Amino acid sequence: TVGIFVYWYCFDVSAPDQHTLVSMSELFGWGKCASWEGFSPKPFLDLTFDKDPCSYFAAGKVKASTLSLTVLVIIEMLNAFNALSEDGSLIQMPPWTNPWLILACIGSVLTHFVILYVPVLAQIFNVCPLDQHDWLLVMAFSVPVLLMDEILKFCGRQQQKKVMSKHE
Repeated sequence: TVGIFVYWYCFDVSAPDQHTLVSMSELFGWGKCASWEGFSPKPFLDLTFDKDPCSYFAAGKVKASTLSLTVLVIIEMLNAFNALSEDGSLIQMPPWTNPWLILACIGSVLTHFVILYVPVLAQIFNVCPLDQHDWLLVMAFSVPVLLMDEILKFCGRQQQKKVMSKHE
């Protein structure tokens, strides 16, 4: 989740909102923003930073925070599917073996959608709607968890085979 937050602030050159990118050192030192010469972030999401450019790192973080929260939600749903089997691949035990889990994950993601896209709820939760570009970023930062878990399960199965073969 931190990764997508940093990515949005520092590296997201293809963002449709064309928000201002900052360097890693500027992001990590944002508390010293008032002393930066010529820092003038572009407006986005109906936010302007003319009066207080440093508010880009407070009020302006709504998109980065929303992306982080959404990555967390998606990662947890993918982890739920990974938890179907401690050491078996999702290919061996596909998600549809537990339809209740699928319904629970769909319900969780739909709840998240409602919070993102119903304006009064988005305001209460201090999030903003995500566009197609943002969802592609969310998936790019979330799906690797699924792949890493599959690799770890594979390594665990290989290790278990070695242990079992020594005992035979």
